[in-house]
Amino acid sequence: MKHGFVKTAAATPDIRVADTAYNQEKICECILEAEKLRAKILVFPELCVTGYTCGDLFTQDVLLRNARQALLHIAEFTKEKDMLVFVGLPLCVEGKLYNVAAALNRGEILGFTTKTFLPNYGEFYEMRQFTPGPRTARMIEFEGAQIPFGPQLLFPCRNMEELVVSAEICEDVWSPVPPSIQAALEGATVIVNCSASDETIGKDVYRRELIRGQSARLIAGYVYANAGEGESTTDLVFGGHNIIAENGAVLEEAQRYENDIICSEIDVRRLSGERRKNTTFGGTEERTLFRVPFCLDVEDTELTRKFPRQPFVPQDDGVRAKRCEEILMIQAMGLKKRLAHTHAKTAVVGISGGLDSTLALLVAARAFDLLKRDKKEILAVTMPCFGTTDRTYNNACRMAVKLGATLREVPIGEAVNVHFRDIGHDPADHSVTYENSQARERTQVLMDLANRDGGLVIGTGDMSELALGWATYNGDHMSMYGVNASVPKTLVRHLVKYAADTARDEELKMVLYDVLDTPVSPELLPPREGNIAQKTEDLVGPYELHDFFLYYMVRFGYEPGKIYRLARQTFAGNYEPAVIRKWLETFCRRFFSQQFKRSCLPDGPKVGTVALSPRGDWRMPSDAWASGWLEDLEKE
Repeated sequence: MKHGFVKTAAATPDIRVADTAYNQEKICECILEAEKLRAKILVFPELCVTGYTCGDLFTQDVLLRNARQALLHIAEFTKEKDMLVFVGLPLCVEGKLYNVAAALNRGEILGFTTKTFLPNYGEFYEMRQFTPGPRTARMIEFEGAQIPFGPQLLFPCRNMEELVVSAEICEDVWSPVPPSIQAALEGATVIVNCSASDETIGKDVYRRELIRGQSARLIAGYVYANAGEGESTTDLVFGGHNIIAENGAVLEEAQRYENDIICSEIDVRRLSGERRKNTTFGGTEERTLFRVPFCLDVEDTELTRKFPRQPFVPQDDGVRAKRCEEILMIQAMGLKKRLAHTHAKTAVVGISGGLDSTLALLVAARAFDLLKRDKKEILAVTMPCFGTTDRTYNNACRMAVKLGATLREVPIGEAVNVHFRDIGHDPADHSVTYENSQARERTQVLMDLANRDGGLVIGTGDMSELALGWATYNGDHMSMYGVNASVPKTLVRHLVKYAADTARDEELKMVLYDVLDTPVSPELLPPREGNIAQKTEDLVGPYELHDFFLYYMVRFGYEPGKIYRLARQTFAGNYEPAVIRKWLETFCRRFFSQQFKRSCLPDGPKVGTVALSPRGDWRMPSDAWASGWLEDLEKE
């Protein structure tokens, strides 16, 4: 359970209707299998001790008595097992029959969660045999022990404060106000559901979305165990459709019609962090629900869930194309509003032939289309200097022409050399002064052209560069509106590719593809044999690593040690652990030390869940220390 990962499992055992002795053995077999998987929380279907489809057999003393004995046997079987187990059975209390989920831990029965909403429509007739659970929990006597009985019982883990588990049963989650809502408001981070939901056409899709949506609404993990083969097929078929979800994402899903165990890790620390940030979630200070503590051993959970290498980029081609279109529209709409509001006569874009300036020019062109203005009013400025190569220069010029912008070339070499003489800098000294003088000269040219023509300078810098501070302060760091400010570098590439894939002009398409093939570079050092001499990723590290670090640090507040662990797993075979550690340390140092550049960012549109605007998503002091984060990484 290190780093907050709790391995959970949902199991559908092979059962026989009303054969409790057989069923208890199959349930115990599943417990053994889950133990081998190192599961800490295991959930079984509704009424699985007897079978859900017993009908009026639920009124028979023999069945109810045998169910109690089976439960005691299963509870005893968990005595040496390090897990919290939920199993469904019928339970007679004070002359009334209830549908309950028993929580078992280390040989003890911790509590009986009652079903609140009993379906009595269509194929369901539960109210014929069962009584809805009480409104509040109370203690009952069971086999000589006092045990909590009622709805919304909370099971907090003593040695992991973020882990609080609560159960509901089948129809409860289909109701207008599921019991899990109050449980989550009082701290439950994992909801389990013992269910018997039959299969009808299309029901699996609805069920999946229901569980996924409930996990999102509650900012919780949700473990759903469903009845399967073995239930009576007199009128119904059950598919064993088990689902494990976390905050709106399905982590694992069973193949229907195959009784099996599914397993995945729920990150309860992430869920707690999300709730802290979400002020509308709120929670409640008033504690009304019954709490029953339990213990689990803390260990280094082996992760089976996967983490995408590019978390900002959808993996599915269709979803990615739709996402790119939406982002381009958000960027263009932001710029459209700013141009209209300021009555700007032109948009001034510095173009280098690189990815970022290409995206900014594409966005400007789309904004002008939305404004129904002539794209000739876009001023695309190329400013060749000491590091400019023929490839990037030609791509920049051809692209500007094909997009219909007005191309302007302003060579800055002479102006920069004059500046070197003015400040007493040797042009042979290729230090940071040599590089930044070019960047600031370019920004001065753009700003002055915008002033002369009554326009706005459109910023090209992306969010990955902002995170690392990989920008010249008051150089490319500054603009009048930064359209790429919340677009990470890995996503910039896909946006440009989407534009290329959908371009109608073949020459423009070819230019954009060549931009995609060009190494990322600020081109501030002289070329070597005509080729780019300065490659950004050689200097600051691979952007796919930095975007991975950025996503999990800012979006979820993960500590560096946890990010390092996920990165080692995700990039295994691509980067050695030592390389990942090196660049993660670089990221942490630069992220803290370069906040001063983000504290005075130009305006720019937010496009995703991660953004670094000091006016919105990320408000950080410019003089904070990274020592705690670096120390956390050192522990790994």
